[in-house]
Amino acid sequence: MREWHGQFLYLYSVRLFIIMLVIPGWLLAQPKSYDQKINAITFKMIGVAGGKFQLGSTAEPDESPVKEIEVAPFWIGEHEVTFAEWDQYFNDASLPQTKNIDGITRATPQYIDLTWGMGREANHPVNSLSQQAAMMYCRWLYARTGFFYRLPTEAEWEYACKAGPNSASPATLDVVAYYESNSDARFHHVKEKKANAWGLYDMLGNLSEWTLDQYDPQYYTSIHKNNPITSPGPRYPRTLRGGSFLDPSKQLRCSNRIPSDASWNKRDPQIPKSRWWLTDGMFVGFRIVRPVAQPSKEEIDAFYARYLK
Repeated sequence: MREWHGQFLYLYSVRLFIIMLVIPGWLLAQPKSYDQKINAITFKMIGVAGGKFQLGSTAEPDESPVKEIEVAPFWIGEHEVTFAEWDQYFNDASLPQTKNIDGITRATPQYIDLTWGMGREANHPVNSLSQQAAMMYCRWLYARTGFFYRLPTEAEWEYACKAGPNSASPATLDVVAYYESNSDARFHHVKEKKANAWGLYDMLGNLSEWTLDQYDPQYYTSIHKNNPITSPGPRYPRTLRGGSFLDPSKQLRCSNRIPSDASWNKRDPQIPKSRWWLTDGMFVGFRIVRPVAQPSKEEIDAFYARYLK
């Protein structure tokens, strides 16, 4: 499967490229971090300056060849979306609650506890969600704030994880991540481990995180050099990053790419299976980004329609 671009995604990528050509460099500097308030809760968005970096590695075939990529500036969630944040959306009684993902709707209730006893406290990361459920949360945030929130692209996620070409690696993975060897087979509260050089927590470990991209093992052979993205195709596979509390240390790398799989929902008894929840994806979560260059309302509506169809 080769990289291909839907009309919106192609035009949006071109728009970002033009912006990076015509706007003075000082305007592409690191945007100021801010606190986003939603009802009674607040979460922090960390400003990330646009720039170039080396995407990929030689560790696995789907991470190569290594390419120099440039991304536009954006804000990214300080940590994975928590239950406290998710519940502002999930409990929004103004929204219909339906099995269909159409318009702005709420996720249906879980028919079993999909934390599997690991906990649902306010600072636990919300887990077991499909990519579309994560995107619906982003759409709801846009409706409530007027800011265009979405999932990060693979390139944005890896750029934020690596935190600059000169960022020092931690002495041991235990300093920054919960993974197979130290997690006690459960996810943990966000921000318990040390942040990376850009102030981002749990980029590695705790939960694997959704990105926008369709998974393509040949992606890097034809990748665009500016703000690359693979447009959505079939429901599976989509790409996750970061590794989780269940993964061995070798999987917790900024360049590691994780394809989603239909088996993550194999125990769902519903016909058709849930579009919201992953019965066997207890290790899946997400964080959000907001691009500095906000698209028009028409572009944003087209974007959400494409991902939530």
